[in-house]
Amino acid sequence: MLLHIPEILGAEQLAETRAMLASAEWVDGRVTAGHHSARVKRNRQVPERHPIARRLGDMILAALDRSPLFLSAALPLKIVPPLFNRYEGGETYGNHVDGAVRAVPGAPYRLRTDLSATLFLSAPEEYDGGELVVDDTFGAHRVKLPAGSMILYPGSSLHRVEPVRRGIRLAAFFWIESMVRDDGQRRLLFDLDMAAQQTAAAIPDNPAVAELYNVYNNLLRRWADT
Repeated sequence: MLLHIPEILGAEQLAETRAMLASAEWVDGRVTAGHHSARVKRNRQVPERHPIARRLGDMILAALDRSPLFLSAALPLKIVPPLFNRYEGGETYGNHVDGAVRAVPGAPYRLRTDLSATLFLSAPEEYDGGELVVDDTFGAHRVKLPAGSMILYPGSSLHRVEPVRRGIRLAAFFWIESMVRDDGQRRLLFDLDMAAQQTAAAIPDNPAVAELYNVYNNLLRRWADT
């Protein structure tokens, strides 16, 4: 499932994020890439343990926790703290698949990357190129969202970032281990949750609302790992 989640960060949060990233240290993005990915990756990142990355990452994680759409779609169990990247002057990231398992800095466990997320921090008009292109069974999807909006997609997807020909593309990116490992099952649960919410809003006293949530929770109980 490829899902656009708008307005994860508001205007004030974006301004604070941009100001802090302007003074951050930037290093070669290949420091977090696997063997194959390093061959096709040309960008820069804020070091994982940099205080600015940690502070902004905490802000983003708190914003995600306030997003019903994200929580419904991802059913998050664990989240890798957000990282921050920067593309300019033709920098790009060629076709790759994210590693299936990642270490979590400072944590005594690893995380399965069921879902990948990119949170756009630059407005589309600030740069040319830089589209995130995600391939799935329905073809290639080109994504370039407003600043503060996020795209959520399966971690198993082949994807790339097109060269940035003008301006600077800033983004946060991270991975999620879901309570529900299977993408098809997550999609069914998400669709059922959306249908239940819409029904409850339109006809709140209809007995079908309780039945829909009954089915939803019993399917989640059957499929979820916690």
